[in-house]
Amino acid sequence: MTLAAALDRLGRIAGAAPESRALRSAALAELGRVVPFDAAVWPLTDPETSVGVAPLASVPPALMPELPRLIQLKYLTEVNRWTTLTGAARLETPAASLVWRELLHAHGVTDVASVVFRDRYGCWAFLDLWRLGGTFAGFELAFLDELAALLTPELRRCVADCFQAGDPSGTREPGPVMLLLDAGLRVLGQTPRTADYLARLLPDGEGEPVPAAAYNVAAQLVAVENGVDGQPPLARACGLAARESELLRHLSTGADTRTIAARMFLSENTVQDHLKSIFDKTGTRSRRALLSRAAGTS
Repeated sequence: MTLAAALDRLGRIAGAAPESRALRSAALAELGRVVPFDAAVWPLTDPETSVGVAPLASVPPALMPELPRLIQLKYLTEVNRWTTLTGAARLETPAASLVWRELLHAHGVTDVASVVFRDRYGCWAFLDLWRLGGTFAGFELAFLDELAALLTPELRRCVADCFQAGDPSGTREPGPVMLLLDAGLRVLGQTPRTADYLARLLPDGEGEPVPAAAYNVAAQLVAVENGVDGQPPLARACGLAARESELLRHLSTGADTRTIAARMFLSENTVQDHLKSIFDKTGTRSRRALLSRAAGTS
């Protein structure tokens, strides 16, 4: 099969996929015919923070018990990090990669090809392909770049399709919900309602006590604490504009309208207009309620 034919098939597969997991599973099966690999990790990412969500992975069984450590090391690794990649890349110097040095090489991995699915709207996914024996060639990396350009809009479509109005009868009472992990992503404790909420993050048929998506958030927090990456681990999807987000940050410091206006070089009336827009978008009616929601306490 020619590379052009493979891309055509992948495009048709992606366009027909009803949701992201089906898209990625079908695409991996087709991709393996052009770029052979022995294992793959393909999570979606939050478009604003680039933190992994809804991971899809096919890795050696011996690695499954080490999933939290794999995620932790991936987030602490600066080599070919998806947040900075501008094109598909392989491990030119494997020993420079923390995740390869500390874990992957012990399982026979000799090279990793990485590609990110990003557009002007944000980062939607990244893909790591592992090879056990040999390295990835230049034409294979070039094909992965074409794949990223082809599939990024389809992945974005699948994510957008998730935002459908749900059944209000299935709404659960609010928390408190807390999962406490140490720096090694080992579970230290959790509140009684946590297991129920975490189960909602798991794909059907999977029964892990802590979803990989939760480990990804914790791993990004560890990465921030270690100075590896400055991206925040979480973001709230309220559709705030850049200036509205800036105003909210000033508000969280306790600043009043006059102080915020001076800091943002705006009139006090404009600050109030921005604040009204934020109230509308977040479903709040006061600064106190807004800050409570932003802090996750309401």
